[in-house]
Parts: sequence; structure tokens; C-alpha cells
Amino acid sequence: MDLRKLKKLIDLVEASGISELELTEGEEKVKISRNNGVSYQPQLAQVQPQLAQAQPQLAQVQPQSINTDEIEIPLAVVDGDSINSPMVGSFYRAASPDSAPFVEVGSTVKKGDVLCIIEAMKLLNEIESEHDGIIKKILLENGQPVEFGEPLFIIG
Repeated sequence: MDLRKLKKLIDLVEASGISELELTEGEEKVKISRNNGVSYQPQLAQVQPQLAQAQPQLAQVQPQSINTDEIEIPLAVVDGDSINSPMVGSFYRAASPDSAPFVEVGSTVKKGDVLCIIEAMKLLNEIESEHDGIIKKILLENGQPVEFGEPLFIIG
């Protein structure tokens, strides 16, 4: 096997985070392992809880005015169904940087309409609506990374 090819394989294993790679090419066989034969045995620490001896004291609370413009509404408060990411990748609202987004807040969508694109491993995957309804909230910014199962949209 070519030494340059072997070096590329070693670099690939280091960059990808996989622990082992085995490759057979004809009669040649290469096994690259990152753990160097060292096994990791996690140690569990035993923690003894300490009970607080102090008596709780009640404090007087003075009413204050609250600026409601600065309060972020939690996701659970927004009525509607969430459309979640079926994969890990990068979230894009439009097919290309110069085209209009697929949907905006307030857009009416039907089941099967394209809502966004998630790029995963250089493949562009169209994410379709699972429900009929109106887009109530778009939870990610264009180009933002997304995890599997992460909410993308709220549809009501």
C-alpha cells in the first residue's frame, strides 16, 4: 500500500473521531486504531449529601414593573406542532443564497410543502411539512447547524 495513502487514512481516522479503521485491499490488510490498547475505566465517586441545618427565612418581595418586550416566550408556550429535524446538518431557509425563503412566519403550508433544506454531507435534503397550517415561528437562522430531532418550525 502506498505510504501517502496510509498517511491520508491515519489523518482521516484522527479527524473523524472514529476509534478504529480496518481496510483490506487485495492481499494487503491495514488496521488503524486510536486507543493504543489503553482501555478507559470510568471511576465513580460516591457523594454523601449534606443536609442543610439552617431554617428558611421568608423575604418580603416588592412588586416591580416588568418590561414585557424583553421576555422571550418559551417554546412550550407557543401553540402548534413542531417540525423537527430528521438529521444532523446545516439549516437553510432557501434553495440558494439569492432566492426567496421557502416559508416566512405567517405563511400557509400544506402537508408535503417544502419548508427548508438541511445540508448533510454535501447533500441537500428538502424538509417537507408534516401538517397543514400556518408557520407561527421559525426557530433557526439561515446557515445554523442543526441536531437530529431539534425543532425547526412551529406550525399551528
